[in-house]
Amino acid sequence: MLKRAIARENYTSTFSHHQKRTLVNAKVKWVKDGVLDRAVAGGRELKAASILLSLIGSDPQHWLPIYHLRRYRGQLGLPLHLKLSAFLRRYPSIFQEFYRRDTGGTPVPCFRLTSQALELHQEEAEILRECHTDIVNRLRKLLMLTKERMLPLQTLDQLKWDIGLPSDYQRLFTNNSSDLFSLVRLCDDRVGLKLLLWDDFLAVSHLEMNSVMKNGTLAFPIGFPRGFGLKRKFMEWLEEWQKLPYTSPFAVDLASRLDPRTDVSEKRIVGVFHELLHLTLQKKTERKNVSNLRKPLGLPQKFTKVFERHPGIFYISKKGDTQTVVLREAYDHSQLIEKHPLVGLRDKLASIMNQGFLDRSRGLYSKETKGGFEQDSLTSCFVGERTRYVSDEDSDFNLLSEYESD
Repeated sequence: MLKRAIARENYTSTFSHHQKRTLVNAKVKWVKDGVLDRAVAGGRELKAASILLSLIGSDPQHWLPIYHLRRYRGQLGLPLHLKLSAFLRRYPSIFQEFYRRDTGGTPVPCFRLTSQALELHQEEAEILRECHTDIVNRLRKLLMLTKERMLPLQTLDQLKWDIGLPSDYQRLFTNNSSDLFSLVRLCDDRVGLKLLLWDDFLAVSHLEMNSVMKNGTLAFPIGFPRGFGLKRKFMEWLEEWQKLPYTSPFAVDLASRLDPRTDVSEKRIVGVFHELLHLTLQKKTERKNVSNLRKPLGLPQKFTKVFERHPGIFYISKKGDTQTVVLREAYDHSQLIEKHPLVGLRDKLASIMNQGFLDRSRGLYSKETKGGFEQDSLTSCFVGERTRYVSDEDSDFNLLSEYESD
């Protein structure tokens, strides 16, 4: 209660503060941080494998045809040139390939979980049950950061792995928590998830809960890697910037009264992403995942520039042909300081993936070890999803091309 009272008092001080400071014209050169790059390496493959594992494991039969999995291609974050079937075959310790014929007699690639992967899926389901309240509160706080307390499902789908949402979160939360969430039709005909109930107990940022206020303000934890050279002018500005009033990221209505050209406004933007990254399980997310959050979060144009301007708070990793924003304070070297149970599970998955990849490269998985044909044909529900495509991907069967395209 005291924390919330102090926070509300601090909101008022923000607007009594004379907003005459303008953004310093300081260009900070990007410096590679190999230690944090190691924390990011392999993240895209792990995310894709984790999502696919959940999709296949959630099916009553624990297997799905390739063209069903293709529907989720956009959520996986895989490079466009990488075919989904090729990715699945890369990790035979997780996904086992077999074939079933469709009603026309064409062999269809299907994938099921290995015994190891199925155990991981069952463990994940147990963790999600135990951490249900925590996961729901992460989603509630994310929606409380927005002006309308709502986000399109496409936007949430981009972030759901980062904050630990189950694959069927829309159905699960709207059915089991109908007092908290509702699906709404947006003006552009998309569907969004709306938060129905505000909670003052949740409307306290991580910084407010874990920092000591000095002279009516809060300072962000800052740390630079060894060898990071900064000009004296920038360091002087940064010291003064830390002393500026802190606006809670949940005070969206008050934020609209800030002049976007001022340092006070920039500190508020940093606070929003500081809180957003703390809501993620691994305190990092791809930069593209937040690029479409400007309007929902009430942010000015070019808001992601704060990542470059504050390298002591955020690190932009360029590993894996993408940009990943990492919260520096959350890591001790390349290790996450506080690990959510789901993160521990992902570590297990990564270990199994790496071992399977190595075994495959050594020839321990051959074509003879594949599941081969299943005698039963595809069920009508899958055949109804079938769409014909043409692909030039090599396959064990010449007739598979219509199913192999990604």
